[in-house]
Amino acid sequence: MSQLIVPAEVEGPVLVCDEGLSVWGGVDPVTGRIIDAHHPQQGESLAGCVVLMPTSRGSCTGSGVLLGLAFAGAAPAALVFREGEDILTLGALVAQRLFGHGIAVLRLSGADYDRLAREPRATITGHRLHAGAFDLPLNLVDPDTLTLTDTDRAFLNGDHGEAARIAMDIIATMAAAQGARRLTDVTRVHIDGCIYASPAFLTFARAMADRGGRVRVPTTMNAISVDHANWRAQGVAEDFGGPASALADAYVEMGARPSFTCAPYLLEDKPSAGEDIAWAESNAVIYANSVLGARTVKHADFMDLCIALTGRAALAGVYLPENRTPRRIIDVTVPHGIDDAFWPMLGWLIGQAAPDRIPLIRGLERLSPTADDLKALCAAYGTTSASPMLHVAGHTPEADTPPEPGADTVAIGPDDFARAWAGFNDAPNKVDLVALGSPHFSATECAAFAELMDGHHVHPDVATIITLGRGTHTAIAANGVLARLAAAGVTVVPDLCWCSISEPVFPPSARVLMTNSGKYAHYAPGLSDRAVRFGSLAHCADAARTGRAPQHPPAWIAPATANAAP
Repeated sequence: MSQLIVPAEVEGPVLVCDEGLSVWGGVDPVTGRIIDAHHPQQGESLAGCVVLMPTSRGSCTGSGVLLGLAFAGAAPAALVFREGEDILTLGALVAQRLFGHGIAVLRLSGADYDRLAREPRATITGHRLHAGAFDLPLNLVDPDTLTLTDTDRAFLNGDHGEAARIAMDIIATMAAAQGARRLTDVTRVHIDGCIYASPAFLTFARAMADRGGRVRVPTTMNAISVDHANWRAQGVAEDFGGPASALADAYVEMGARPSFTCAPYLLEDKPSAGEDIAWAESNAVIYANSVLGARTVKHADFMDLCIALTGRAALAGVYLPENRTPRRIIDVTVPHGIDDAFWPMLGWLIGQAAPDRIPLIRGLERLSPTADDLKALCAAYGTTSASPMLHVAGHTPEADTPPEPGADTVAIGPDDFARAWAGFNDAPNKVDLVALGSPHFSATECAAFAELMDGHHVHPDVATIITLGRGTHTAIAANGVLARLAAAGVTVVPDLCWCSISEPVFPPSARVLMTNSGKYAHYAPGLSDRAVRFGSLAHCADAARTGRAPQHPPAWIAPATANAAP
């Protein structure tokens, strides 16, 4: 069935994206040009186009970036999906409901999608799609199909204020688009929309705060875009630091806790197995579902606040046990002698192998991954897959869930790791910046890096920076690790992370950075416009001390196919 989720009268040239796209980190927020260095349509512009993609992928922040594109006049005219999609759909819905910007959103059957992809232009008028001789009626999504409680209807009637009314209207519309029959209570929310990726984020937050928005369930906050207490001393420009700080303040004003971490699973109060929560931030969602066994869909920015204001979410997706079933089996041949770089690389490769479905990973049963290894795995997986979770046989709580009948099998082996390594290391090996903490470093990771740096000092030509959450910063200050890092010349910055950092905290003179994060290795070329090297934590420590990334890949990477850059 062909659905019209967000109606708008639009027309434009058809742009077909061969793969899903993370609009955050993958699209210039001012021009609409695709900047993801790994995307087949890199260099194309979404602005004014009828954009076709199977679904989106990557960061939950994409909804806010889409709203910003609308404000900048660089948004697509329409978004057409072949599969379920929530992040960009929500951004278009908020643009329409709160600010009057029209970005049509459609979901088509495979046959209709393929037919539209062959047309040069398309027009959407009323409830119809026109493209050449193609004339397709569209079914408008109807929130009245939901079974709502008296409390839900009270929200819709405005009994709890205007912000809560808008929030419930958005929740109900999205729930109907997802095919949900009713809503469910959630116990906690994690807000991702506090990152200042464009002025649109502050515009939205202030609009909801000024309408009386107040959270109804415990709500934590993601990393923000500045070190809240120190950004002026760090030389951040007022025209960025001011609104970025004001954005964080708006969410605190609405009752959110200023945790300022992209790794809320590192906080003392973690969700438990089977608990219905509502988290945004892609790595956190995947970790919560996969490692903790909690239940949350990958909520987009803005939806996180809507749920926090109501305590209600659509009962759909992986909230339902039947939707947590593996649909692809991935058999991994583990190279001999792996180090910690194995886990983020594996996550990135698994996401490529399962970009649109939950996988079951086999072959790792004899390994002993740490919580930090699994964190790196989940974060990198979220850059290349739209799926909200994965299962790892022998290591994650629901890994014994039988795969869906007919689930296919894919193999990942040494040649795949060699390919990933080469792709992550195509820069010169002279390093100006070591970037650690994407997602935020744990106290354990901080201690491990301090141990690698004990008795050494950062090279004078290399900036070495760790980003982390406030709670972790307090913990390492108390146990002496922070002092050890400082003695080695390592800078530790709370509140923000690499995916939201800006100059001058990001050293302007740095041309090549090195990281141990698969997530940041993927996004950094587009976000920072710098070249990237990738390696283990020990390799990063070596680069911090010497200013050089390893000339050759580690021994566990198949040398026949991995070529290091000069």
